[in-house]
Amino acid sequence: MTAVADWLGAACLVAGGLLGLAAAIGVLRFPDALSRMHAATKPQVLGVLLLLLGIALRLRSMADVGMIVLVAVFQLATAPVAAQMIGRAAYRSGRLDRDLLDADDLAGRGSGGGSTGPA
Repeated sequence: MTAVADWLGAACLVAGGLLGLAAAIGVLRFPDALSRMHAATKPQVLGVLLLLLGIALRLRSMADVGMIVLVAVFQLATAPVAAQMIGRAAYRSGRLDRDLLDADDLAGRGSGGGSTGPA
């Protein structure tokens, strides 16, 4: 059973590393801010979660697994917020092609982007 967990952990580590590499290449190669934002969040989060799963399968102590779960929760909580802030900053600075947007929910708002009154 230990050997199976070690092999699964190694496979998760390799898969997570490859997804992290794909995310890094996507950030460097994609042409616009929205594509880069996608590359920076989607495969990177899955890659980090696979790396954490691989580490948890290799370590197996409750203290280590508890810390790894906390890191995973923190990663899942912060990556969407970071993507939202990157997208909003790109929109405000005009560094994205608005023709690529299916719907422009911020078009009616001022440059501040925040709510100007009660909803």
